[in-house]
Amino acid sequence: MSVSGKGGGAAVAHRYAWTEWVSLLALTAMWGTSFLFTKVAVTALPVAWVVMARLGIGALVLVALAWLLGRGMPRGGRLWLFFGLIAIVGNLLPFSLITWGQQSIDSGLAGILMAIMPLATLGLAHLFVPGERLTGNRVAGFLTGFAGVVLLIGPQALLAIGGERGPLLPMLAVLAGALCYGASAILARLRPPSDALTTAAATIGLASVLAVPMGLNGWLGGMAEPPTGLPTAAVLGAVLFLGLFSTATAMIVYFRLIRTAGPSFTSQLNYLIPLWAVAVGVVFLGEEPTLGHLFGLVLILAGILWSRRPPRRAPRAGDALTTTRTDP
Repeated sequence: MSVSGKGGGAAVAHRYAWTEWVSLLALTAMWGTSFLFTKVAVTALPVAWVVMARLGIGALVLVALAWLLGRGMPRGGRLWLFFGLIAIVGNLLPFSLITWGQQSIDSGLAGILMAIMPLATLGLAHLFVPGERLTGNRVAGFLTGFAGVVLLIGPQALLAIGGERGPLLPMLAVLAGALCYGASAILARLRPPSDALTTAAATIGLASVLAVPMGLNGWLGGMAEPPTGLPTAAVLGAVLFLGLFSTATAMIVYFRLIRTAGPSFTSQLNYLIPLWAVAVGVVFLGEEPTLGHLFGLVLILAGILWSRRPPRRAPRAGDALTTTRTDP
């Protein structure tokens, strides 16, 4: 909970509205459950088809909403360059990598691996964002989270590296997807100013257009076999959920929550989504996370928490009472 300083040094705790808590929980459900529905979808459909359908549904909703609200077409070649980079790095690549990886690993494990994203963002921000330096707490948090990832991968995965369906490459694919999300966050921060809904519509729209040839070439080129029969209602429902809720609706709720409650409050998603992903995988798919998986999750979440601690500074005579700002 954020604290702000008011006259005389009194600290007043900000009370978040119930709608903001509902939005936070809704985002947790939409993004945390996406691993479950991705696992359901890839059991019957090629990876490229799942990605193409998810992006296509999301683009239809976001572009239609932007048009209905009268949002104009953004201008500027530099802005569209960032839109294109975010479309590829923040949508097409991570969706493809994570979906491919979930063919071979549990949905809960994928959710745990994705928790490394905010720590990856810290390292990338240190390299590319002026003023974003790695403090001692951030380095300690990053190393703690990295230890959690090493524990998750484990010796069994390393020993199975030569197997066709060994778990190492799928786990590395999901981790690569997390790194893509971290890079996308840096690109979004460096991009020229643009409306949030317009940005979402443009990036998802571009990603959906790029996904079409990937899906068609994958099928026609023999890289993915078409389904032998009609997809079941469960598979179609999973794809619809991914496009309508995990992509389109979640983007709208996320940007609204950032605006009303702030990034610090919204960053609690980093703790809630992995826990939700593990829970729904256990309840609905009968997955059984190992003790090592759960301990690895604890290390990653502890690393995130540690990296968010403000640096300590000894008070000096004459210092005025100020409010410490903690970057999300």
